[in-house]
Amino acid sequence: MSTKTISLKKEAYDKLRAARRYAAESFSEVVLRAKWAEDTLTARGLLERHRKGPYFTSEEIDRIEALKGADRAPEDKWAGR
Repeated sequence: MSTKTISLKKEAYDKLRAARRYAAESFSEVVLRAKWAEDTLTARGLLERHRKGPYFTSEEIDRIEALKGADRAPEDKWAGR
């Protein structure tokens, strides 16, 4: 069986270690029994859903447009240098 070495942030390591069912359970065993979301929605998937039929209501689209209009670019920290 081959192995791979990975780097984790301390917080991720602590969560992985806490997820062990017993002290001798390997991290590989913890990862292999983890449940991963299968239905990750990408921008492409969202567009395909929208093309099949309205994904958002008119009210939701109006609210999104209002929020986009209120959005401003972040301050340019390099402008005064």
